[in-house]
Amino acid sequence: KKNKKSPCWLWSLSLVLNPPFLCLHQLRFLNETSVDSVDDGFRERKMPMEKEYQRVSISGEEKCGVPFTDLVDAAKCVVKALFIREKYIKRSMQSFCKTTANTLQDLGMKPLDLADYDDIAETPTHPYDKDPNNMPADTGYGCKMVDGVVHVYTKKTNMDKSTELDLPYPDLTEYIGDMNVMMALIINGPVKSFCYRRLQYLSSKFQMHILLNEMKELAAQKKVPHRDFYNIRKVDTHIHASSCMNQKHLLRFIKRAMKKYPEEIVHIERGVGQTLKQVFESMNLTAFDLSVDTLDMHADRNTFHRFDKFNAKYNPIGESILREIFIKTDNHIEGKYFAHIVKEVMFDLEESKYQNSELRLSIYGRCRDEWDKLAQWALRHRVYSDNVRWLIQVPRLFDVYHTKKQLANFQEMLENIFMPLFEVTINPRSHPELHLFLEHVVGFDSVDDESKPEHHIFNLDSPLPANWTEEDNPPYSYYLYYTYANMTVLNHLRRRRGFHTFVLRPHCGEAGPMHHLVSGFMLSENISHGLLLRKAPVLQYLYYLAQIGIAMSPLSNNSLFLSYHRNPLPEYLSRGLIVSLSTDDPLQFHFTKEPLMEEYSIAAQVWKLSSCDMCELARNSVLMSGFSHKAKSYWLGPSYFKEGPESNDIRRTNVPDIRVAYRSETLAEELHLSLTTTSVPFEGKADKHSSETL
Repeated sequence: KKNKKSPCWLWSLSLVLNPPFLCLHQLRFLNETSVDSVDDGFRERKMPMEKEYQRVSISGEEKCGVPFTDLVDAAKCVVKALFIREKYIKRSMQSFCKTTANTLQDLGMKPLDLADYDDIAETPTHPYDKDPNNMPADTGYGCKMVDGVVHVYTKKTNMDKSTELDLPYPDLTEYIGDMNVMMALIINGPVKSFCYRRLQYLSSKFQMHILLNEMKELAAQKKVPHRDFYNIRKVDTHIHASSCMNQKHLLRFIKRAMKKYPEEIVHIERGVGQTLKQVFESMNLTAFDLSVDTLDMHADRNTFHRFDKFNAKYNPIGESILREIFIKTDNHIEGKYFAHIVKEVMFDLEESKYQNSELRLSIYGRCRDEWDKLAQWALRHRVYSDNVRWLIQVPRLFDVYHTKKQLANFQEMLENIFMPLFEVTINPRSHPELHLFLEHVVGFDSVDDESKPEHHIFNLDSPLPANWTEEDNPPYSYYLYYTYANMTVLNHLRRRRGFHTFVLRPHCGEAGPMHHLVSGFMLSENISHGLLLRKAPVLQYLYYLAQIGIAMSPLSNNSLFLSYHRNPLPEYLSRGLIVSLSTDDPLQFHFTKEPLMEEYSIAAQVWKLSSCDMCELARNSVLMSGFSHKAKSYWLGPSYFKEGPESNDIRRTNVPDIRVAYRSETLAEELHLSLTTTSVPFEGKADKHSSETL
């Protein structure tokens, strides 16, 4: 009507086809003002960066599409589950999402004890250079394992209840009760409907956010000088040290070793030493004969759903003796070759500057001196880099060791794993190399084939570790509980001594039953894989609300359990779960010198990820990693641990404030929905639960 030179129908058509008009039209409904007044308001004042984007708002009381009574019950169950997790994470001194914690605090009417970063001992930046004579003194404490959990006493000569230190951990009855509550919750009909609808809503909301704000996000990235996807920090949050190199790298090293150390004795066979040259002569091979095809260490179509064949791929040329010589820390040459390879990988990371890794080393629990041997390997060969931190993985192989008569019962395995850690914490001078090595260890992992059938259900009738003498392996949740309980006691003891603490980040949800993911939700700071969350809407929604990190490896999954195009990573990312890309096993799955970049590039091409998506994944990887508070502050910004856009520094992360604000506001809205729907306040405790409370 204002433009009298144009016909009315032409003006109407131009409005329909004009995207700016559509955007203003949406703002009109959001703000309940006219298009003109909104436009004038934008001209008059410049809004803060995090508010300069278009939000999607749902009006009305019916937001969930479920009856109100079902909504109330579902919200109560969701909040109950979050309180259960908060209890376990707080006890073990692992980090809890601050936004979620604040919501639970409002609901529980009591403050939650969140970790203060200033009180956490920083991981040192020196490579094992501390003088053993200047280590902290012996406290004089004693320790012993009781029913699978280490107890600490003030006196070595009198280890009874009167001298026991108060280092809290949840007892077995409490844990099993909470597990029963969680298992009942994830099959509850109204809760499943509620969570499924919320997840669908989150997906749709993100698609609308991208339609409305993608150009603004891109423009914000272009304004940042120097920074782009290639020079932001990325952490490979799930990678095994024994396969951290690619096939070509390992092949070149083997050929170089054959030429440089042909007469070095590398193996003892029936009491007789074998040189490297003799080992290869026994296989009728020379350096010239070797090729990537000869090594045959790449996963192929024959490894799909065959974890046994995948494990066999760790053997070069199919020979276990070569695996022992080249990719083991404990062998006749004291892990010399493996240390050289890992140091070359570290050098590549340092050269790239912006790529970091959390390499996993194994402690099997077969004997008490494994920790000392591993620490001596790291210190002797100076296997250290500022770009690398260690995680300790514990393979769930008790049944194998028990069958070979290496272990009498499960408690013996737990003692071999945890007693040296308590001894070195009580008196660092008792294991000086281990004390220095632990300063660069950030947590524990639990690994094995999750698809193996479990012959036992973890309940109150399960035998205690000292009485577990069966040939069958304990179930996953059994392993995880005793790992968590001992780690929790150890963390309290280390905090008393001013040492840094550890986190639990197991392989979880790659295959197997759902209770693996339940155990992971309750006890773990982050998990690796999490594929089965796609089949469990309740757990997926809870992992979102709790912001539990998930290190995903699509190329690994593609060769083992799930085809690439069916991988749920893009769906998890769109809904707001904290996911990151990781390599898992470059030796088996990758071809290039930079496997992490290979993982990102394939994901970007297949799923059409934007630059903002890629940078968000990289930022997530740093957040969920075990690098120090100081390092994260430098990589992400000094306020990275706060809530909302305030936590983001686009000059370091290249993630637009718009994206961070959207994630923060959406999470707050979802938490607020449960908070306002829950009519009866919780006490903030989850000490006594039963499945009947649902």
